[in-house]
Amino acid sequence: MAIADQKSPPDNYSNGNKVWGFFKLPFRGSNANTTPSSSSLTHLHHQNNAQVEGSNAYASNSVSSVARSFLPTRRRLKLDPATKLYFPYEPGKQVRSAIKIKNTSKSHVAFKFQTTAPKSCFMRPPGAILAPGESIIATVFKFVELPENNEKPVEQKSKVKFKILSLKVKGAMDYVPELFDEQKDQVSIEQILRVVFLDPERTSPALEKLKRQLADAEAAVEARKKPPEDAGPRIIGEGLVIDEWKERRERYLARQQVEGVVDSV
Repeated sequence: MAIADQKSPPDNYSNGNKVWGFFKLPFRGSNANTTPSSSSLTHLHHQNNAQVEGSNAYASNSVSSVARSFLPTRRRLKLDPATKLYFPYEPGKQVRSAIKIKNTSKSHVAFKFQTTAPKSCFMRPPGAILAPGESIIATVFKFVELPENNEKPVEQKSKVKFKILSLKVKGAMDYVPELFDEQKDQVSIEQILRVVFLDPERTSPALEKLKRQLADAEAAVEARKKPPEDAGPRIIGEGLVIDEWKERRERYLARQQVEGVVDSV
């Protein structure tokens, strides 16, 4: 029958009006939750820019630090000799070498010696502070070990090395080794010096230069021992007796005696 064959309308339809089931359209007010506001977009924009700028700054700092590591260290000191310390080869004896150190920077610079053999080597002075343009001749002492298998001086090799460190300081001050411990980040390695032995019985330019530098170093030490003219106490002989000190002591003792007599009265 036609009426029997007629299909009933689906459950989703009622009274000719469409009724939505599981899949529903979003509410009109849902736009406030799903669509970001202009203030949120502005905040996200600034946040992203800050992150990008921070990453760029970090990257630039990293690149600059890496680039600085490849750059050669700027020298504050000029050394003569530049890379070696020459010693006369005299086995079983203590020998000397010399090196001239000049401050070529525009500020005061402290320098310090280091060696791989502190028991058999020492420096005079072990360190100092140099004003701009000032120079000093340092003397290095070393005990020469006896050779093995009767090696000749030319064949004798030394594993001892010396290192000269430099540090920029604020101005004139007394030198103390602790300066290099307190400012480790500012310390620079000026040079690592290799030991070279010279035959004392054979004339060479290096040996003649060494003799001149040692003589200049001794003259500088003697000059520093002398007091300034017309200044300070008068030194007699070896400097063990000082007239001014004796006069002060005599006046002090005389004053003590007078005060003792007054107190007794």
